[in-house]
Amino acid sequence: MEVKKNPKADVGRNSGLYFVIGLALVMLIVWRALEWKTYEDDNNYDISMNVDDMLDEEVPMTEQIKTPPPPPPPAAPEIIEVVEDEEEVEETVIESTETSQEEEIVEIDDVEVEEVEEDVDVPFAVIEDVPIFPGCEGESDKRACFQSMMQKHISKNFRYPEIAQEMGVQGRVSVMFVIQKDGSIGNIRMRGPDKNLEKEAARIIGKLPKMTPGKQRGRAVRVPFSIPITFKLQ
Repeated sequence: MEVKKNPKADVGRNSGLYFVIGLALVMLIVWRALEWKTYEDDNNYDISMNVDDMLDEEVPMTEQIKTPPPPPPPAAPEIIEVVEDEEEVEETVIESTETSQEEEIVEIDDVEVEEVEEDVDVPFAVIEDVPIFPGCEGESDKRACFQSMMQKHISKNFRYPEIAQEMGVQGRVSVMFVIQKDGSIGNIRMRGPDKNLEKEAARIIGKLPKMTPGKQRGRAVRVPFSIPITFKLQ
């Protein structure tokens, strides 16, 4: 059986229109609520309270700039007094320190200067008068005779140290000595590869005879001399 409805009794027929009208009313109420303003009913408001009292502020004092005092006036020129020709002016007298011819001059005797003899070492190669080895007094070339006699003296007194032979030590010993102003031998120094060889070289030089001292400008002086002594195993 088919159900029949009365079109006048349809409730949802105008629901869209009612929705739009309701939405419009809600928006109008919200807008009026946001724009609503209220005012206090007080006519006794003191307008002068909004004005700031400018007189209470501290006004900065203007700083005074101190200017330096003016420079002092220039001093007055010194007054020069003019002395008349008639007035007497005291003159400063400067006494001379030079001796006059009338003063007696004391004569000083000649001072005797004593010559002090200095110990000067003159090498054998440059000395004027070489030391004279005993036996070379009559030779014309005393320098060559001296060196020849030195070699003979070394060969005559040479003795190889036994301990050096056992150790197989050999080499050359440089010997330096000084012929003193009295012709004696002194200040003997050695330098070699072994102490035993140096000791033997010193013994040989120590046996040199006393000589005639060397002279420089006619005065006896000390003469340094050096000679090598070679020790060689056979």
